[in-house]
Amino acid sequence: MGYPFYLVDVFAETKYAGNQLAVVRNGVALSVIEMQNIAREMNYSETTFILSDREVNGGYDVRIFSLEEELPFAGHPTLGTAFIIQQYLIKKTVKEVKLNLGLGQIPVSFSYQNDQPDILWMKQVTPCFGAVFEAAPVAAALNLDPSMIDNRFPIQEVSTGLPFIIVPLLSLDGVKACQIDRVGYLKLINQAEAKSIFVFCRETYRHENQINARMFDDYHGIAEDPATGSANGCLAAYLVKYRYFGASSVDLRVEQGYEIGRPSLLMLKAAEQSDALITVEVGGKVFMVAAGELIA
Repeated sequence: MGYPFYLVDVFAETKYAGNQLAVVRNGVALSVIEMQNIAREMNYSETTFILSDREVNGGYDVRIFSLEEELPFAGHPTLGTAFIIQQYLIKKTVKEVKLNLGLGQIPVSFSYQNDQPDILWMKQVTPCFGAVFEAAPVAAALNLDPSMIDNRFPIQEVSTGLPFIIVPLLSLDGVKACQIDRVGYLKLINQAEAKSIFVFCRETYRHENQINARMFDDYHGIAEDPATGSANGCLAAYLVKYRYFGASSVDLRVEQGYEIGRPSLLMLKAAEQSDALITVEVGGKVFMVAAGELIA
C-alpha cells in the first residue's frame, strides 16, 4: 500500500530555508510504531500524518511525531500540514482549515497572492506562564556570561501547548555566543517542566525585522531549530505580558535560523484582552519542495 507524502519548508524566507517538514497521508492505516519509524526514517525535525482525506468533527485528524516521540502540538507542522490539506485535499482557496491535534483543534487561516497561499496564520491556545529562573544557571546552560542576559525582564517558562524557557538577551552578540553546555543544560532542565531554551534580542541581522531568536532542544535531539512556531507563540505572549515594546499588543517579524544557514521569518500577533487573557497568532510562508509515495 502506498502513502503519498510531501516535503515542505515552513517559515522560510525563500525555498530551501526555514524549517523542513514531511507530511504523510492515509495515516489511519499505520500503527503508532509505524508512524514513529517513518518519522525517524524521514529524519526531519517533525513528521505529520493526516489520518484521513475527509474532515472529522469540523477538522482534519493529524498526528505529529518528532524523531523521539509523538507531540500534542508543534508550530511548523501545524502550518505545513494545513498547507498540504489546502493544496492536495481541498484543492481550492479557503479562508481557514482546522487541524484536530492531540492538544485540541487548532485553526489555520490563509491569505493569498494570485490564488496561491501567501501567509498562513495559526491561532494558538491561551498561554500559560510558569517558573521563573535565576540568570546564573541559565547562563551556565548556554555557556554565556550572565551579563549578556537582559535582567530588566524575567527568564520564564511559557507554554501555548509546548513549554519553553524564554531568555531575553541584550544583543545579537549574546545570541550568537550561545552554545549549549551539556552539564549546565541538564542541571537546568532537570528543575524545569520545559526542556527547550528559546533566546531572543531586539538587535537583528535585517533591519525590517524586530526580533532575532534561537532555539535549543538537545533533550529531544534537536541541537538547534531553524524556525519554531510554538516557541515564537510563547515569545509573543511573553512580550505582551511584560510590555517588552511598551504596549499591550505586538505585530512583529522574527528572524531565526541565521546561525545555522536556514534563514527563517515568522510573523507574530498578540494582544492582551480586557479579561487579561492574551491571544496569540503565529504566521509564515510555506514552500513546496517535493512529493512522492512511501511504500509500506
